[in-house]
Amino acid sequence: MSQNSIQSISQILYQAHQAFLQMSSIKGIERSQAVLRMVQKLEECFDDILQANTLDLEISKEMAVPNLILEWLKLTPQRLKSTLEILKTLADLPDPFQKVINSPYQVTYCQNYSQLMPLGVIAFIYEALPELAIIIAGLTIKTGNSLILKGSSEASNTNSIIVQVLQVALEEANFPPSCVQFLPPEEGYSMEELVTQDQYLNLIIPYGRPSLIHKVTHIATAPVLKSAMGNCSLYWSLCHDLDLVRHVIVDSYNTIPDQVNAIEKVLINKQQKPNSIIRLFNHLKEQKFNLVADESLVKEFPEYLTLIKPNQWNQPFLNKTIAFRFVDNLNDAIAWINEYSSGHADCLVTESYQEGRIFAMEIDSALIYINTSPRFYRYLQGSNSIFLGVSNQKGNRRGLISLETFTTLKQIVVGDGEI
Repeated sequence: MSQNSIQSISQILYQAHQAFLQMSSIKGIERSQAVLRMVQKLEECFDDILQANTLDLEISKEMAVPNLILEWLKLTPQRLKSTLEILKTLADLPDPFQKVINSPYQVTYCQNYSQLMPLGVIAFIYEALPELAIIIAGLTIKTGNSLILKGSSEASNTNSIIVQVLQVALEEANFPPSCVQFLPPEEGYSMEELVTQDQYLNLIIPYGRPSLIHKVTHIATAPVLKSAMGNCSLYWSLCHDLDLVRHVIVDSYNTIPDQVNAIEKVLINKQQKPNSIIRLFNHLKEQKFNLVADESLVKEFPEYLTLIKPNQWNQPFLNKTIAFRFVDNLNDAIAWINEYSSGHADCLVTESYQEGRIFAMEIDSALIYINTSPRFYRYLQGSNSIFLGVSNQKGNRRGLISLETFTTLKQIVVGDGEI
């Protein structure tokens, strides 16, 4: 890139920072009204967005884009409607900054409390999945942050019209014009340029395949919130609730289109009945799953399984492939999961309360599911939370990426004026 383009992206981030400062005086009810205005404008341009998406799909098919990306790219009417419902719910949520939190320590003769505050300028780098630009725009506006969007070239037309609509809505709501900005792929802005602009950039969220997450994490000079997808594990203990095992596995794939918490590795206790294992394999085959396993299991069930490659145990498949292996007991399962899992969501099916407690305490993952499906919901009907994804990194932003993820904490100490 030329020096001029570097200055250009620096200017974009400076403008985003200035917009963030201007938003500090905007009240919570105004931020909620702005989110509703975004919904209104997106509904007015509903058909235009879908037409742009159809064009992106046609171009991507001609370019032989991988099927996974095509699936993520395809913005169906139902997906878009569901996204707008998420925004409506988001607008109705309480202002996250109304809540005052007890201070972690007290100063003598002073009043001490902590307050949530906006983060600043957030960059979202994402592969396909155009509806995520809408959701994160809602989350950032609701929390008083500025947003820089960098989508993949496959969704260029869809992303462009979505951002244009969002910007019009925010302009009508009297928000600073630079609070949501888009870096068009055709203008040559590189990911490397964006993630190393740390003067005004307060958080980077990459979302997509592991290669993207890895690249951003290793290049960025600003803070990164790593998201994770797939490569979740399930340990099937010595219980006989085959129906629950089948449900947990299949249901974990029902998040459309990005199956965030999909169970891709299943550990089976060696003492499990062969007949139960075969029934599980048959059920998964009927559901169009591809089944692989280590050498010992393939030899025992050759009609159901093919051999997994050694380097695939710690990588997500993201294509309805499940890998199986035997383990001796719970301790072996825990050790294996902690070594190979992506560390964002892992699962146990057992009839033992003690096993459940040990699993919950010793698995080094952000989310633990015991005797229930780990299926990921961006919005669960009847709940009061919206989630963008799941982070597997350690620290205070580990786990579900929600409104609070886009805030930071400050402590206020108020004295009585006496020395």
